Amino acid sequence: MSENKEKLRLDKYLWSIRLFKTRTMAAAACDTGKVKFDGSQAKAAKNVSIGDEYEVKTEAKRWRIKVTGLIQKRVAASEAIKNYIDITPEEEIQRLQYQAASFHTGKRPSKIGRPTKKERRDLEDFLED
Repeated sequence: MSENKEKLRLDKYLWSIRLFKTRTMAAAACDTGKVKFDGSQAKAAKNVSIGDEYEVKTEAKRWRIKVTGLIQKRVAASEAIKNYIDITPEEEIQRLQYQAASFHTGKRPSKIGRPTKKERRDLEDFLED
């Protein structure tokens, strides 16, 4: 883990703790107001300090995180979670669970749908009789 005196950009931090897939996406989220610090929009170049709390809106969910460590490089997810605390409010987590339960992708369940070639032949044989 890094010392407090090191400089670490917010976009790089959000990318390194794996909230965003790319650093560009993290910077774009900052630019479009999806990242907030103390209730106001945080810029991508803002220096991150241990103890800072951020509100981050990703495609998946609305996070509230508290910085517990600074990492310069992207690391495994199991390591990344050691550098922040998820303080997302309970009602947000429940809203996500409800949304996931009612979410339908429109994709067919596997093994259901078009018959295989063998099943089609068996069906044709059955219908010919």
